[in-house]
Amino acid sequence: MSDDKPFTPRLGNIRDQGGPAGKRLSRQLNKAGGRLSKGPRKSAFTGARYGTGGAARTGGSRHRHLSRAQMRRVIVKVHIARARGAGPGLFRAHVSYLQRDGVDREGEGGILYDRDQEGISPRDFLERSTHDRHQFRIIVSPEDGARMGDLKQATRELMARMERDTGRRLDWVAVDHHNTGHPHTHIVVRGRDARMRDVVIARDYLTKGLREAAEELATQRLGPRRTLEIASARQKQVDQDRWTGLDREIETRLEQGRFVPRHANTSSERFDRSVRIARVRHLESLGLAEADGALSWRMKEGWQAQLERQGRRGDIIRTLAAEFGEQNKAIRFAQDRDDNAPPITGIVKAYGPEDELRDTRYLLAEDFDGGIWHVPSAAVDVHARPPQGAVVELTRAKAMARASDTAIALIAEQTGGIWSEDLHAHHDPGSKPAYRLSLKRRLEALRRAGIGDRLATGEWHVGEEFLERAAEYEARASGGVRLTVLSWLSPEAQIDRLGDTWIDSLSEQDAGRSKATQDFRSRRQAWLREQGHLGADQVALGEEQKARLRALEFKRESEAIATRSSRAAVQLSRGERFDGKLEGHVDLAAGRMAIIGNAKEFALVPWRSALGRQMGRELTIKRTASGIGWSLDMGRSRGLSR
Repeated sequence: MSDDKPFTPRLGNIRDQGGPAGKRLSRQLNKAGGRLSKGPRKSAFTGARYGTGGAARTGGSRHRHLSRAQMRRVIVKVHIARARGAGPGLFRAHVSYLQRDGVDREGEGGILYDRDQEGISPRDFLERSTHDRHQFRIIVSPEDGARMGDLKQATRELMARMERDTGRRLDWVAVDHHNTGHPHTHIVVRGRDARMRDVVIARDYLTKGLREAAEELATQRLGPRRTLEIASARQKQVDQDRWTGLDREIETRLEQGRFVPRHANTSSERFDRSVRIARVRHLESLGLAEADGALSWRMKEGWQAQLERQGRRGDIIRTLAAEFGEQNKAIRFAQDRDDNAPPITGIVKAYGPEDELRDTRYLLAEDFDGGIWHVPSAAVDVHARPPQGAVVELTRAKAMARASDTAIALIAEQTGGIWSEDLHAHHDPGSKPAYRLSLKRRLEALRRAGIGDRLATGEWHVGEEFLERAAEYEARASGGVRLTVLSWLSPEAQIDRLGDTWIDSLSEQDAGRSKATQDFRSRRQAWLREQGHLGADQVALGEEQKARLRALEFKRESEAIATRSSRAAVQLSRGERFDGKLEGHVDLAAGRMAIIGNAKEFALVPWRSALGRQMGRELTIKRTASGIGWSLDMGRSRGLSR
C-alpha cells in the first residue's frame, strides 16, 4: 500500500459496510474527544454526601405517584452535639432533660425506650457513650402526630429505615413528648456503632433524606393528604403570627420588595391566589407590609426575621400558659425594655426550652410585684445557672467591648490598623504568648461574625469602627439583657440563715418598694433579734456584725464538708498555694463558693463565672494581696479576688 493513498478504516465484520455499531462508536469517540478538549473544571465535591446515607433514596417505592403536597408533613430537626471538653456530662444532662417531669401525657416524666424495650434506664446508654466524640440529636414532629397514636412504633420503623439507608446498626434511645400540644419524639443516636467505629452520616441525608423517610412512613400509616386537608392546612396559615409556607411562597414572588398577585386561570390557582392575598393582608395588619396600590404590597425590611421572632415568642407563651395562665399573669420580655429602664429585681421562677436540641433554656423571673419576665438563654451562664428561687437583677446589656478588644485596638492604632502576635509582642513586650494567643482567638471569633479581616500574611486588618462593632456584638450575644445573681439562696431560705444575706443589704427605702420585700425584711429582723444578733433598738446589721455572721457561716459549712469527706479544711495565708480538683460549689448567704480539693484537704474560694467551664479539672490556687488567683495546668493565671 503506497503512503499517499487514503486509508479509511472499516469497523465490524468482514465485508461489513459500517452499520449502526460503527456509528455508535463514532459518537462515543466524538463525546470523549469533546470532554478531553475542555479545560479543567472545578470539582463538584461539596462534602454534602460525605458519610453513610448520602446516596440513599428514601422517597420511595410506594408514593412516587403522589405530589409533595399530598405527602404527610413531618418536621425533622437534627443537631450534632460535640463532646469537646464537657464529655459525658453534656450527654447525661441532655438525656436527663428529655426525661423531665411534665412531658408525658399524664404530666409525668418521659419514658425512655429503644428498639426492643420501654421504660429503660439511661445508665447503660450513657456508659456506652462515655468516650463518644459526638452524638446525633433528632426531633421528629409529625403534623398529624395526634392521629398517629403511640409514636413508639413509628419511631422504631423510622430508625429501622435510617439503619437501612446508612448501612449500619445504630445505638439509640428515644422519648415521646406530649407537653406542647404537638406530639413529637426526641431521638438520641450515639456517635459510635456496635463496632466502636465513628458514625458519620451524610449532611444531605440528615437535612433531607431523613425527613423524606419520616413523611413516607407517616403517609403509609395515615394515607395521603386529601385535597380538603391540604386546603384547610393552607387556610390555617393565613392568620398565624409566625413564619409559614405561605410566607415562603410570597418571598419567592417578590419583585424588588413588592408583592403583586399573579393572574389565576384554574380553580386551584384561584384558591392559592386568594390565600396569598389574605396572608399578605394579615402581614399588613402586623405592620410587616404596606399597601402600594389596589392589589400590591411592599414588604417591610426584615419582615421574615420579625415573623420568626414572633413565632418563637408565641411558642414560649403557649408553653407557659398552663402554669401562669390561670394566675392571669402576662409574660413580658426583658429584652424589649428601653435602654434607660430601671433594673428589675426578682426571683428565678423556672426554666424553659429555647432549643431542646442544643440544651439552651430561657429563664423566667418573677419580680416582687408579681410580674413574669422572660430572659433569653444568651443572658444565662449555662455553666452556672442560678437555681429556682435565687434572687437576680435584670438590666439592659450595654454595648461595651471586652478588655481584649481594647488591647487589640491599641496595638492596631500604632500599626496602621494591622494586628498580629508579632506586632503585639513588639509594642507590648511584657505580654505573654498565651495572652497573645487568646487575642488571636478572639479576633477569629469576631471574624466569623463579620468583624475584622484575616489577611493572607496571617495578620489581621482591624478597621476604625472595630471597638464599636465589637461592643455591639457583645450586646447581641447576651440577648440584650444582663443577668446578675444577687443571692443564690431564695428569700425564704434567707429568713433564718446564719450569715450575711441579701435581705440584710436592703435599706428601708429599697424594702419599701414592694409588699413582698417589706415582709422579708420584717421577718428577717425578728429572727435576728430572737437569736441575739440584732439589738432591740437596731433596724439593720452593722459591718462588724455582718463580718461575724459571714465567718460563722463559712466555718459551719467548712466543718460540714470536712465531716462528710473526712478531709481537713485549708485556710490559705498570703503567698501560699494549694493544688486540687474543682469538685463543685456550695451556696452561702454571702455568695457561691467553689470547692477545690485533693485526697486529704480542700479549700473554699469565691466563685467566678469562668470556673464553670473548669469543673473536674486540676487547679492551682494562690492567695495574693488582692485576693485569690487560680491557674490551670495549661492556662495563664486568672483572678478570683473579691
